Amino acid sequence: MSEALNALATYIRETRGALISDATVSFGELTLTATADNLIALLTFLRDDARCGFVNFTDICGVDWPQRLDRFDVVYHLLSPKQNLRIRIKVAVGEDQPVPSACAVYPGADWFEREAYDMYGILFTGHPDLRRILTDYGFEGYPLRKDFPTTGFVEVRYDDEAKRVVYEPVELKQEFRNFDFMSPWEGTDYVLPGDEKAKQ
Repeated sequence: MSEALNALATYIRETRGALISDATVSFGELTLTATADNLIALLTFLRDDARCGFVNFTDICGVDWPQRLDRFDVVYHLLSPKQNLRIRIKVAVGEDQPVPSACAVYPGADWFEREAYDMYGILFTGHPDLRRILTDYGFEGYPLRKDFPTTGFVEVRYDDEAKRVVYEPVELKQEFRNFDFMSPWEGTDYVLPGDEKAKQ
């Protein structure tokens, strides 16, 4: 399989080398690194070229790197049934930098792009209906970003007295606990509640 992937990488470099900045084989897949400007031309080539034949659009996902200038990787996964090969395309973009929508090349990208927008806040230009798909209408923030608080900003509950859904600021009912992460076999420097009975 790696021989076929290496041959495909060489073919793409020779025919459309200007559209990619890197091509590596890892985890049984060919990974192409591209820019947002070249993305649509690259996807169109991979779909239409007779040797490639990546007609099956599998997924779009995001990866958050908050410490990096180009914060997000937008990752596309394609499958070629003819070649029985998978390919991954990575595009690094900044927080406010839009990515061209792949809906014109792969109509099935519609909901995947909406999910990437909803979870990460990645913008797609030319998308026919870019709005949230998984979170609620008034939801604030993007839950899969690494800087999003694990408790969220608001909680939603049904108020039986008001007979409607109520949005309230998150209130933690229990204080955060401090754990010492010591092995239970080593014991602790302090007496745990209930352990004083063991010494009697």
